[in-house]
Amino acid sequence: MADAPKANAVVAQSGGPTGVINASLVGVIEESKKHPQIENIYGSMHAVAGMVNDDFIDLGKLSTETLELVAASPSSAIGTSRDKPDKEYCARIMEVFKKRNIRYFFYIGGNDSANTAYILNTVADEMDFDIRAFHIPKTVDNDLLVTDHCPGFGTAAKFEACALMGDDLDNRALPGVKIDVIMGRDAGFLTAASILGKQRQDDGPHLVYVPERPVPIDKFISDIENVISKLGRCVVAVSEGICDDDGETWAKKLAKQAEVDAHGNVQLSGTGALADFLAGQVKNKLEVKRVRADTFGYLQRSFAGLQSKVDVDEARQCGRRAVQYAMEHDNGSVAIKRVGNGADYAVELFLTELKNVAEKTKPMSDEFINAEGNGITEAFIEYAMPLVGGLPKTEYLGSRPRI
Repeated sequence: MADAPKANAVVAQSGGPTGVINASLVGVIEESKKHPQIENIYGSMHAVAGMVNDDFIDLGKLSTETLELVAASPSSAIGTSRDKPDKEYCARIMEVFKKRNIRYFFYIGGNDSANTAYILNTVADEMDFDIRAFHIPKTVDNDLLVTDHCPGFGTAAKFEACALMGDDLDNRALPGVKIDVIMGRDAGFLTAASILGKQRQDDGPHLVYVPERPVPIDKFISDIENVISKLGRCVVAVSEGICDDDGETWAKKLAKQAEVDAHGNVQLSGTGALADFLAGQVKNKLEVKRVRADTFGYLQRSFAGLQSKVDVDEARQCGRRAVQYAMEHDNGSVAIKRVGNGADYAVELFLTELKNVAEKTKPMSDEFINAEGNGITEAFIEYAMPLVGGLPKTEYLGSRPRI
């Protein structure tokens, strides 16, 4: 491998914002300042859109105080984009890179972002313009291949756990059926995290449905009826990507004119249609007076003040490590390997090829889902709890002896 060139670097944030994506951004900035090969570190406004439009800010001028504030802030501090660049788009980016002598490219995002880095690196090679392109993992969905888990998931999982803790107490106070629709188009990790705050034997969510298992509506209704017969109430967590027996998502079935983004993904979060449909089915088929449903939508990924310490620390370290790898390698994606669990939880970072991550997704492991397909196992709790950290304790007095 040739010596690292003396040139400028650009960092960008892509796809959905998260609670710790800015920590990765800060990790890139602070590590870049340590390497004389990187003369300037630029931030591309709104990801690849900023690159093709030559819209950058100088991140090297930010104070330490500002960087710490940015690292603690949710969402994407330099904006993001859902653009999906092809080779022609990337060739236009290369012209801007040449003009500004940008030879280091750090892209924080999910599998589509890894694919963008892969295409950009390929186009650069074809143009005989040496760049070093590195992907830094980010996604609340936690569905990237190779890595044990993704920065962003732990903080979003903490939100789900806290939200369901509160929702369960609300449901205790005013019993009925409560349905919460949670992000997760292809993988159920976030919805599974709804169980992490359970403290009492009868705490909700009592039923959890994820995309990895089909959910026929008759089973959905029957499961709720069984819980109500035992507890007199039922809290349900549902992934937005749950499918019917035929493999088609319920959201797609409900959408007469589905909204599709640049990556061909159907708009699932934020419409409320799935929640309304499921609540309507319960009302029509069960004799339950109180049925309510919420679609959590985008609150899940940029909620201030709820960062998981482990998550934010790992996100920052992934940003730093990408810069370190760029000093020795041409391209790649930063990945996390778990080397301890429970009280001994620890991780190591390593480099994998971009093609190993690009445009692929990872479902939840079978061992995380119960045999009935309506609940989450202890194996998942063991996997996820170290990523979330401490959760609040709650109390309920209604189960105490009457006088």
